[in-house]
Amino acid sequence: MVSAICSVCFDPVEANTVHFTRLTDGTDVIDEAMVSVFKAPHSYTGEDSVEISCHGSRYILNKVLKLLVQNGCRMAGPGEYTQRAYLNGKMDLSQAEAVADLIASTNRATHHMAMSQLRGGFSSELATLRDQLLRLTSLLELELDFSDHEDLEFADRTELLTLAQHIDQRITTLAHSFETGQVLKQGIPVAIVGKTNVGKSTLLNALLNDNRAIVSDVHGTTRDTIEETLDINGVTFRFIDTAGLRETTDTVEKIGIDRTHQKISEARIIIWLLDEMPTQAELSEMNLLSEGKSTIYVHNKSDLFERQTFTPYISPLLLISAKKRQNIDTLKNKIYEAAHLQALAGNDIIITSARHYEALIHAHTNLQQVINGIQTNLSGDLIAEDLRLVLSDLADITGSSITPTETLHNIFKHFCVGK
Repeated sequence: MVSAICSVCFDPVEANTVHFTRLTDGTDVIDEAMVSVFKAPHSYTGEDSVEISCHGSRYILNKVLKLLVQNGCRMAGPGEYTQRAYLNGKMDLSQAEAVADLIASTNRATHHMAMSQLRGGFSSELATLRDQLLRLTSLLELELDFSDHEDLEFADRTELLTLAQHIDQRITTLAHSFETGQVLKQGIPVAIVGKTNVGKSTLLNALLNDNRAIVSDVHGTTRDTIEETLDINGVTFRFIDTAGLRETTDTVEKIGIDRTHQKISEARIIIWLLDEMPTQAELSEMNLLSEGKSTIYVHNKSDLFERQTFTPYISPLLLISAKKRQNIDTLKNKIYEAAHLQALAGNDIIITSARHYEALIHAHTNLQQVINGIQTNLSGDLIAEDLRLVLSDLADITGSSITPTETLHNIFKHFCVGK
């Protein structure tokens, strides 16, 4: 099919080679291009394939596609190449899903997570758990099938319990990472909070380096929340400028303040903006609203006083001038630190798929049944049934499972059951 429009003869041709060719419609030369030839299984899909690298003109691309279709090719369906790669064993389901995440990545953090999963980080973790579960299954099968052998070397229930608890701990850690993964994909919510006219909108504009929010000396100007995103050190943060906190009889402003409280509850990070020492009542409100949040206390309008004579009233307290855009970079670094993203710097696996999260939660629930069964000396066949459910849950993520043959092989490989 491809050879019909190329000056290169592909039969025969060496695998994994690149060739210069002229693309032609039989009369005119359309383009000069490079053609890469791959032979199974050494290709993205695991099949024989040819890649054409031509110039990026829309006319050329449309002409080449049209000629290929006319000569028997068809357009690939959405995700078809990755689906073929999965079906041909080039990747598992979790890696295939990572391809979509990689395409949709919008910053360094989401790109890092997608690449880690595509390279098999999550798959490798699951493979380790699978091996441990296989050992647990084998121990139970020994108990069920070979318990009449007096000379059998068999691990006691204490070993079974320790192994099951270790596996459950890792599954729980993976499941808990889902919240971080979702936040990184959607943007870490940061609420800018404070009294009216303290400079919240000015700070938002300074962070964005743009006049996004209306700034006025009039109290209560911001009646609703304003949201904008900003990339800091490769991570997307979603900044929320909120209505100022104060007692008011204005109906519209009260609605804005109610929404402020809602956004504070949704935020992971709070920038509490001040321009004077808060009263004891205000401090109590600050502590109550920021409970469980990473809070950064910031004193604004530092350009209006001598810093040498300033006495911090909250520790730690960062001095800035949103209007003069002083110390804004320092604040950005504080915001990044407050996100606690150590997992991105290491090799920790971060779950981003709701499907994976659901499977891990089910696996945890069923593994708890296994643990409870071991602790209460439940019959081995009942424990084994719960264990099969755990294996099924993890198999939903990768598209693999443990077969009875594999279990039997592991029994004879790792345990003494005679010669």
